[in-house]
Amino acid sequence: MKVIYKIIYPNNKIYVGKDLTDSINYFGSACDGLIAKDFTRKQRRAFTIRREILSESETASDSEVNRNEVKYIILLQANNPAIGYNQWPKHNGNPQNAT
Repeated sequence: MKVIYKIIYPNNKIYVGKDLTDSINYFGSACDGLIAKDFTRKQRRAFTIRREILSESETASDSEVNRNEVKYIILLQANNPAIGYNQWPKHNGNPQNAT
């Protein structure tokens, strides 16, 4: 099963990613330093995140999953630094024209 997921952090910022193996233990490759800046040392002592499956497919090709991941990043504005931690595609202020 191939999945696209959304990670929700305690500050309600999100990260959208894909997992081509449907591992229950995979939480993406968001930038550690970017996330760490948003939390104090004390807040990091007890930290809960949530992973939500947005899309799943047994038949989609890897390239289809890649395209859908980008669509969700743009749709949810996960690449907008005020909303999420995705750094690609680059956010340009217009969710319809992210590049």
